[in-house]
Amino acid sequence: MVAAAPAVTGRLSLQCEAIASDSSTIRSLDWERSRFDIEFGLRNGTTYNSFLVRGERTALIDTSHAKFRDTWIPMLQEQIDPKAIDVLIVSHTEPDHSGLIGDLLDLNPEIEIVGSKVAIQFLENQVHRPFKSRAVKSGDELDLGTNSDSGVSHRFEFLSAPNLHWPDTIFSFDHGTGVLYTCDAFGLHYCSDDVFDCDPGAIAPDFRFYYDCLMGPNARSVLQALKRMDGLPEINTIAVGHGPLLREHLQHWLDDYRTWSGQRSKGESYAAVCYLSQYGFSDRISQAIAHGIGKAEAQVQLVDLRATDPQELTALIGDAKAVVVPTWPAEPDSDLQAAIGTLLAALGPKQTVGVYDAFGGNDAPIDAVASQLRSQGQKEAFAPLRIRQLPSGADYQRCEEAGTDLGQLLTRAKTIAAMKSLDGDLDKALGRLSGGLYVVTASQGEGEAQRRSAMVASWVSQASFAPPGLTVAVAKDRAIETLMQVGDRFVLNVLRDDNHQELMRHFLKRFLPGADRFEGVNVLEGVADGGPVLGDALAYLGCRVEQRMEGPDHWIIYAVVEQGNVADTEAITAVHHRKVGNHY
Repeated sequence: MVAAAPAVTGRLSLQCEAIASDSSTIRSLDWERSRFDIEFGLRNGTTYNSFLVRGERTALIDTSHAKFRDTWIPMLQEQIDPKAIDVLIVSHTEPDHSGLIGDLLDLNPEIEIVGSKVAIQFLENQVHRPFKSRAVKSGDELDLGTNSDSGVSHRFEFLSAPNLHWPDTIFSFDHGTGVLYTCDAFGLHYCSDDVFDCDPGAIAPDFRFYYDCLMGPNARSVLQALKRMDGLPEINTIAVGHGPLLREHLQHWLDDYRTWSGQRSKGESYAAVCYLSQYGFSDRISQAIAHGIGKAEAQVQLVDLRATDPQELTALIGDAKAVVVPTWPAEPDSDLQAAIGTLLAALGPKQTVGVYDAFGGNDAPIDAVASQLRSQGQKEAFAPLRIRQLPSGADYQRCEEAGTDLGQLLTRAKTIAAMKSLDGDLDKALGRLSGGLYVVTASQGEGEAQRRSAMVASWVSQASFAPPGLTVAVAKDRAIETLMQVGDRFVLNVLRDDNHQELMRHFLKRFLPGADRFEGVNVLEGVADGGPVLGDALAYLGCRVEQRMEGPDHWIIYAVVEQGNVADTEAITAVHHRKVGNHY
């Protein structure tokens, strides 16, 4: 039975439905949210899922985003008197899941809050009032007893899952129903009325994009969590914190996580990207940098300086090939000061280091932190990433591009080896494949939130007549790839044979992170929906991404062509002829 509250301003709605014996979900549907976390675009909105489980006692798992305060609390009260809720299980304390804990405490001051030790510490700083609590770790249990109507016994077992994607995350497994509650892990930003994963084809692109942005940088932690999950009895549903619950195609999604994380964890060289949980914008900026590193097929590990114990911190920093850290508070507390000391002591002279502004409000000067990091002779990974205002889309793009540059540095030897691995005759034969010359441009957002990029392309081909469609191959480490997700729009600018050299040289040069790729170029704004049109191009095609197929080092983008025009019907397209097949 579905209960739905009326939609409120901004297309926010609620949905309540049974998911297992004595278990129901309250889903907060945010239909129009377009940005999340590291400022990656959402084409299908998102949801914030909470859950009620009724045994002899009753547990609520997570709350919701504060924007749902006026509707979520009444919906909860329709389902149960808040004073009858015995336990609140906090999967993790990110505000989109814990935003209404204070409101719940107002209604039921006697509720017991169960979470990881780190989560309890974070909550003490969030709600600013005393509360009953119990810290749990892997193997600990919570017995809600047997529901007298169904006869089902609800015994919860907890699994520690740090860094998925916050340091305080726990999973909760109900032995009575086989439901595993995982919050962010295995989730996706996808808003629909479907409570379960009944249409895998529709949600697969968002599932992968969510993984790449939030889980991929912690692939080692994902594999550890999967190992812990393997020790549980059969899981029949994963109740995620965002998007549809995974039940109909559960093994498929688990296999995806296992495969992707295994690929990202090959070898031993990695970059350690440090952050300070709940300090400024450190967590989001670190995710952007880590996402950029991962795009270059380099390994990356996010490290919370507050929550990582000294021994593990020493190992993670000491074994890393590159280390990136945020600015820390000018007057850190004793625990954080100890962690900073451990970090500095673990740095080695052969490591590459970088620093970024956490924008926490009272940061140590970024140049002073950079100087400390280089005190042992380390090389600079990139110029200090200075954030002079509330981080905007352009700032996150700059951080992501700096991460990609670092990732390319870490994988340079592997890239060169791959280029040399082709047989000489095969290499020359493959190089005889030719293509036209194009510049792909893309733009999203406006003002300070605007993100835009461009790249030279030659691997372009028409792919369909009805509708008119084309494919373009985009290297995984290209900055523009982030702006070419399913549903995004871009512009394919066709270069002309008699004047393409200047444009090609401009867009082939290496740009510094965050640099304006269109500076000095004649562009026509507002002509096409997807991005700038080059004034000197022969023609342009406005395209919408319909599908993405993953290759070893490129994404094959299939796009529907929505608009286009030709500047000179007599001119011909520039053509790119290669001599070898191992590089452009």
